[in-house]
Amino acid sequence: MKKMLTVLCSTLLMLPVFAQQPSAEAYKKVLTGRSEKIVQSLGITDSALYKRVVDILVNQQVVVGKLHYTADSTVKTLRNIGLDKEELADHIKAFQTERDAQLYAQHALFAAQLLGELTPEQIEGVKNGLTYDILNITYKDQLDMIPTLKDEEKRQIRIWLLEARERAIDAASSDSKNGWFGKCKGRINNYLTARGYNLDKERAAWAERIKQQKTN
Repeated sequence: MKKMLTVLCSTLLMLPVFAQQPSAEAYKKVLTGRSEKIVQSLGITDSALYKRVVDILVNQQVVVGKLHYTADSTVKTLRNIGLDKEELADHIKAFQTERDAQLYAQHALFAAQLLGELTPEQIEGVKNGLTYDILNITYKDQLDMIPTLKDEEKRQIRIWLLEARERAIDAASSDSKNGWFGKCKGRINNYLTARGYNLDKERAAWAERIKQQKTN
């Protein structure tokens, strides 16, 4: 069993390079459409640069998708080969650690590719596009909800949102991208509560302000 597991895991660790998701061509077509919408918002007039950036975005999403798809498939396989609970947990953790290392390397490559082609402002546009602009939406909501936030509190909130965005870039689905921001919002709530804010009252007051704006 141990020898079989070793061979299985060694084979699966190579799959991110070769694995194909179901309907890979249709999937890539969807990713190309998404990428083009993001790149169209960057104000690029050079057609060659436009194509290079689209290709970079598509490749990033394809590689990330393969890494997650392979990891998920591996976990399913490991669950069906008769391992005890503790051994199963250890092997799943080891494989997921390898997946995370590959995601980290791909993230660094992606960042370097963008830096070589785009301005810092355009890179911001790409990152926000890949994560549905949740960073800016959430940050604006925090400021609207609590107008009395201090500058250091605003900076801390933005730092955590930036971290969440970087993690969300490496997520495979909209739900998992939202999940990273959800964790970040929980962290922000805990931070603001510890700073003395009553979030229930702040939300109620914010809702009332919105209501008043709509009636005016």
